[in-house]
Amino acid sequence: MTSSQFVVRYGATRFIGEFSTRNPEDLPRNSPVIIRSERGVEWGIVLSPASDRTREYLGRKSTDGKIVRPATAEDRSLLEQTRQKERDEFDGCAEMIRDRRLNMQLVDVEHLFGGERVVFYYLAEDRVDFRELVKELAKRFKTRIEMRQIGVRDEAKLLADYGDCGKPVCCNTHLHEMPPVSMKMAKLQKATLDPTKISGRCGRLKCCLRYEYDTYRDFQKELPPVGATVVTKNGQGQVLAQEILSRKLLVRFEGNRQLITDLADIVTVIKAGQKR
Repeated sequence: MTSSQFVVRYGATRFIGEFSTRNPEDLPRNSPVIIRSERGVEWGIVLSPASDRTREYLGRKSTDGKIVRPATAEDRSLLEQTRQKERDEFDGCAEMIRDRRLNMQLVDVEHLFGGERVVFYYLAEDRVDFRELVKELAKRFKTRIEMRQIGVRDEAKLLADYGDCGKPVCCNTHLHEMPPVSMKMAKLQKATLDPTKISGRCGRLKCCLRYEYDTYRDFQKELPPVGATVVTKNGQGQVLAQEILSRKLLVRFEGNRQLITDLADIVTVIKAGQKR
């Protein structure tokens, strides 16, 4: 029997991987499935059939595991029990952290569907010696314990819901890695530079500032820079500003007359301005 491959999202941090199945029935998008990953048996959600394009996007050359079965009613009941265990495990771990006065902030807990391990996610500014904490947790919950230190962007990925755009936050949905974002990207796109308006739920610059940056940069290369002297169909003038997406320029002509000029109306550039 030939196997089929599907792209599946799984885990608290929204891992995305390719999983194979020998079950001949189709698995539509958003189908809940039970998978076996390198971590153990987990609950997952089917995103799409796997293809060469998804493999290129994920950077995968092999599958990440197997789909054991489509989720059943019994699995759903077990999932709810697992969620209750997570609440108890979170409270128990938080209490132990307080008792030991450890300099760490517990963010979330993930109890694998198959019970192979419990992962505690935490924030900390410095290295934390949690060896005794792990021993106590393993003794209390009788399973393998994993402590994972995360950053503020990972915290948002675990806990955030909606962004200011009204849509679910990108790190919680489709991003499988979070791209570097800089203030330079906001400046190029003429976004407000008020940090409170261009920061995401994590307090860092929004990931979406990265999405169109390459397009803005490519379009900007086609435009004469600010300060350049250009010859247009309306005469000679100096570039005051660029309207990158519309591929237009604000040009000042003789008599301090200013006109929005299309790139197609630029005859030549006779003196370059300052590249920004």
